[in-house]
Amino acid sequence: MTTMLDGCTPWPREYVDRYWSAGHWRGNTLDNLLRGWALQYGPRTALVHGGTRLTYAALNRRADRMAAGFRLRGLRPGQRVVVQLPNVPEFVTTVFALMRAGAVPVLCPVAYRAPEVSHLVRLTQAVGYVGPSVRAGYDHTAMAADIAAQGPFLRRVFTLDAPGTASPYGGLTTDPAGCQYSPLGSIDAAPEPPLALSADQVAFFLCSGAAATAPRLVPRTHNDYAYQARAAAELVSLTESDVYLAALPAESDFAFGSPGIVGTLSAGGTVVLAEGSEPAACLAVIARERVTVTSVVPAVARLWLGALCAAPADVSSLRLVQFGGDAALDRQAAERLARAWGCRLQQVFGMPEGVLALTRPADPEETVLITQGRPLSPDDEIRIVGTDGRDVPEGESGELLARGPHTPRGYYRAPEHNARSYTPDGYFRTGALARRTPDGGLVVTGRLGDDPSGLPATSG
Repeated sequence: MTTMLDGCTPWPREYVDRYWSAGHWRGNTLDNLLRGWALQYGPRTALVHGGTRLTYAALNRRADRMAAGFRLRGLRPGQRVVVQLPNVPEFVTTVFALMRAGAVPVLCPVAYRAPEVSHLVRLTQAVGYVGPSVRAGYDHTAMAADIAAQGPFLRRVFTLDAPGTASPYGGLTTDPAGCQYSPLGSIDAAPEPPLALSADQVAFFLCSGAAATAPRLVPRTHNDYAYQARAAAELVSLTESDVYLAALPAESDFAFGSPGIVGTLSAGGTVVLAEGSEPAACLAVIARERVTVTSVVPAVARLWLGALCAAPADVSSLRLVQFGGDAALDRQAAERLARAWGCRLQQVFGMPEGVLALTRPADPEETVLITQGRPLSPDDEIRIVGTDGRDVPEGESGELLARGPHTPRGYYRAPEHNARSYTPDGYFRTGALARRTPDGGLVVTGRLGDDPSGLPATSG
């Protein structure tokens, strides 16, 4: 079996060999892939946020210098750092820089508050926190200070100051608990020789979709996530000409790698970051940046559709809109979307746990409207079982189980949850009810009343 961070469940050796032999896993870390993208696409625009534009070369250079800066501040390989940033360029540079420094980012929703964040710090023994100084009236720095005072782990806080504001700690300071505070913009040092990192190791953690103060963590390795983002990008034929709008939270699996931010960068395209999904702002961004691909959940899709009907905007650049989430987009709304936007739609059913099904661009319209698509990988294994754990007859509804090259075999440091959420032979119990169509498509029909995983069927 492959070596992973202590507290993670590895894939069995026979599956590791299978995924390598198939070419799914290629042994390249995500931060090293960025080096290659910078060489290949250097002067092209990688990230856009408002008036800020960052080329691939500049993104790679910033990640290099930030990685050295993090190490200068005392971060060491294998240590965990909670990253709680909105959709800004610093989110992307920080995540890649931490991976390059050998640290493990814990991607944390911006909406999380002290109960959830302190749980993540304790669970991962995180030594660092990266977040806004103050955002939407909430003092993230004070929250981090309280968490640092309560336990022995958190000792480095890096604050992103909004334009026109300054951290109350200002510069490099240390509080009575021994926790250091630094503006994120000050994390800069001369690049160091690359570390020897393994693609079998955990690249970062995603938070489960569980709506609780104790979210579970999904360990995503460099191998499995690089494959997921690359395969999803190939499936939708992303190229250097594509412009992807990340309007959903960047830390969600949907926006980060389905194909999302990572998939777009792998193809040499441009990622436009929006700090929210507010219709007027996003429609204006689509028109201004000539966005070609974006992702929405059904509630956002309906808002955008309503705004577009009320005040027509130029969305003629769009070629594909992905939609998915924990609520189905009704057929009538989907048809109206396709007409209003004049582009292809793609259904996406996914979870942070690595389950990912998508309709294909060449699928008939009927398939896109009524199914959640087919599994991403040819080596994804799907079972639909009844309450007795046995496979149901073809076409009948049951619980969806999945395992594959981008579906980790367990949560981090959660043996009791793993015993309930995974079968002895490694299938993840999604808690989603589904049936299979004759051509292998999945139709998600609901949720189990007593969900063993505790997770919603979401794309994020």
